[in-house]
Amino acid sequence: MGERRFFIFGAGYSGKAFAQANGQGAPILGTTRAPEKFAALRQAGIGPLRFDGSLTSEISDALRQTTHLIVSVAPDEAGDPVLNAAGETIRAKMPALEWIGYLSTVGVYGDHGGAWVDESAECRPVSKRSMMRVAAEKDWLRLGQEIGKPVAILRLSGIYGPGRNALVNLEDGTARRLVKKDQVFNRIHCDDIAGALWHLAGNNLGGIFNVTDDEPAPPQDVVAYAAGLMGVEPPPEIPFETAQLSPMARSFYGENKRVANKAIKAAGYSFRFPNYRVTLERMWADGNWRDGEPRSPMKRS
Repeated sequence: MGERRFFIFGAGYSGKAFAQANGQGAPILGTTRAPEKFAALRQAGIGPLRFDGSLTSEISDALRQTTHLIVSVAPDEAGDPVLNAAGETIRAKMPALEWIGYLSTVGVYGDHGGAWVDESAECRPVSKRSMMRVAAEKDWLRLGQEIGKPVAILRLSGIYGPGRNALVNLEDGTARRLVKKDQVFNRIHCDDIAGALWHLAGNNLGGIFNVTDDEPAPPQDVVAYAAGLMGVEPPPEIPFETAQLSPMARSFYGENKRVANKAIKAAGYSFRFPNYRVTLERMWADGNWRDGEPRSPMKRS
């Protein structure tokens, strides 16, 4: 097998985590809409390219040599921006292509009243953005069938990791403990998204995989646990009914489900961060919870 060459459409938070876990030094190129983000992508080990919805000659040249394609761009009213711009290129001008990974969301399942769901569960999305995700998933799977290449759909839960977690929110004074009876959320550490991608890509595995940790949990419990690690008072509980929330934030509370992760485990992947307690403890102990760089825990008076 020749050298693997990766291309990421939408190299954001998860894409950078993927590149930072590149132990074999495989070439990775990735796109962003904003040239001011090029330096951060380079620092993560990604050769940056600009993609604003249309293919440049640079992107087309890179795709010709790509063996593994990762798509982390959200669909919009016009459909999937990557398929719209690069669908024909993927079909006819990517001779080296072996595998496609599409980063989706557990939002496609919609609301299941707190019940457990796995990959066989009915998708009944509530929000418009999740309806568009369901359509995009089907389009990518259809493309894979057309060209005879495996497509892995990774349905991600709420992403956290360095810079995005309850420890940061507590230090910044933005943490809140909203309480809605029986509400749980599903979470995944960015390094486990990276690990799942490397595992699936390394074995050219296709299919649908829930990439989420083992323990859906009430959001207020996560904040309280982080406060305990930091030795600070957690913020007071706020009843959901009286909380001031943006329409987007409120919509998340309209979906309640426990997402199972047996398929990705059955494919041979082992989670490094199986629940929020292990994750917060490790980030706090390592001191890398704010920016990924180890540092001394903050001093408080």
